[in-house]
Amino acid sequence: MTAPAVPRTPTGAPVRLHLSESPYGPSPHALRAAHEAVDDTGTYPDHARTAPAQAVAELLGVRPDQVAVANGSDELVLLTALCLGDRHRPGVTTAGTFPGYRICLENVRRGCREVPVDDIAALADAFDGAGVVYVCNPHNPTGGTLDRAAFDLLVERATATGTPLVVDEAYLDFAPPGTPQVLDHLGTGAPVLALRTLSKAHGLAGLRIGYAVGSADLVGRLREVQGSMPFSVNRAAQAAAVAALADRDHLERVQRGNAVARERFRADLSARGRLALPSVTNFLAVPVPDSARAERLLERDHGILVRDAGRFGLDGHLRISVGEAADLERLLDALDVVAPVSDPELDRTPSFRTTAQEQQP
Repeated sequence: MTAPAVPRTPTGAPVRLHLSESPYGPSPHALRAAHEAVDDTGTYPDHARTAPAQAVAELLGVRPDQVAVANGSDELVLLTALCLGDRHRPGVTTAGTFPGYRICLENVRRGCREVPVDDIAALADAFDGAGVVYVCNPHNPTGGTLDRAAFDLLVERATATGTPLVVDEAYLDFAPPGTPQVLDHLGTGAPVLALRTLSKAHGLAGLRIGYAVGSADLVGRLREVQGSMPFSVNRAAQAAAVAALADRDHLERVQRGNAVARERFRADLSARGRLALPSVTNFLAVPVPDSARAERLLERDHGILVRDAGRFGLDGHLRISVGEAADLERLLDALDVVAPVSDPELDRTPSFRTTAQEQQP
């Protein structure tokens, strides 16, 4: 028996609500810079990534030696697993989060120990005996953020033990002002490092570029190991990144548009009897009875891609990108078919320890 035909969008592609891609696209200036850079495809890109590193440093008010530019934050996760901290000790991260930290730690033979996502005291205690600690803030896949006291506690433990704290800040561009971040602690001597990406709010997912910012010592180690893949950031990506970082108007439009669209999506979910975890990002984690089945049926029968958060260890939730309004409406209709609402109190899952604050339009 053949599977049902998959409805498609007019372009013939499925609706993409699974990778937190920006429906706003990149800055026009970034696109133009990338196109112009392609003219020099016959020559290698700058192996030192000088222009984007300088652009990041100027934007954040840090020194260029505190910035490492890489092929997306995925490369940076691997680099940190390869070289930061005591390699004879396992890395530590939370359960129910982005699996890349664990995958990289295990593949470089360091090993990984996980602590409960909502137990900050246990995570703080884990710095003793850890080689490196990873935290995702804002959190993927719940969308919440650490509160100030919890974030400061982790930095204090990193300082006291000398164990590097790597904070994945991929979704920070969507978070409200005042959200705890690594930049708050630079200059204190704390062994902290932030990983950021231009794939989300800046819309450069297809070009693969991100950066690390932190203590010069940790960044220097990343750059040293990065010498094994000197041309991992292509010419077009470097040029686009510089232009994207300079276009603050575009970023602000994306931030405002996303905040409005996210809360409209939350309201539309609520109108259908559905809940969503608190989020400051460009996605919502939506409880369903069987998230793996819902993911599969949404793709097969409705041509809609979402992410089963069970892949991250958050069973019973779908991570759904805040996409175009028409795509979200189609998703809501399809979700009512594949995962009908039966219990208005379905969500009883403890979420990432968050502040009550969410970004306002």
